Amino acid sequence: MTGLDPNSPLVLDTRALHLQRRPGSMITVLRTVPAPADCGVALARVPQGSDIELDLRLESVMEGVWVSGAADIQVEAECARCLEPVNWTETIDLQQMYEYQPTDARGAVVVDLEQDDDPLPQVQDDMIDLEPTLRDAVVLELPLAPLCRSDCAGLCPECGTILQDDPHHAHEQVDPRWAALSRLTDPDSQRGA
Repeated sequence: MTGLDPNSPLVLDTRALHLQRRPGSMITVLRTVPAPADCGVALARVPQGSDIELDLRLESVMEGVWVSGAADIQVEAECARCLEPVNWTETIDLQQMYEYQPTDARGAVVVDLEQDDDPLPQVQDDMIDLEPTLRDAVVLELPLAPLCRSDCAGLCPECGTILQDDPHHAHEQVDPRWAALSRLTDPDSQRGA
């Protein structure tokens, strides 16, 4: 019994590839799938349920199945400087090796007690789960600090005004060490003296 749900849109069936049973066989997968939850970083993410266009090649190799191709995603983000919403589409490259599960001479699956710290994902009952690979590729590709434009001026630190909307926005700030001198130019302060 496998832990993979064959009805999940990101679980790919490789039986057609294995029917040929020789390295070098290839199949293509063109599919539109809904984006999984929590796919992104702090300020940029792929909205859950939005369409992801997959254009993949699954190739049989001696050790397993090599998956390569691209995913077209929609990104929703917030500008790191002014916090305005930013949206764009992006193409993410996908490349991942899925290993066959180790078997003994009888074909029974062997459990390796000394596993690697970072094992490759495995082909399970002729199926592969693309979701972790897609999620990792998206996280690595999205910017940690997206910008609405490269010269975004951000927010005023005093009042929060978007400086892009008001380029001449300024607050008069007097250094407290020079505050006494400002009374010399203020006519109201001189009358009281």
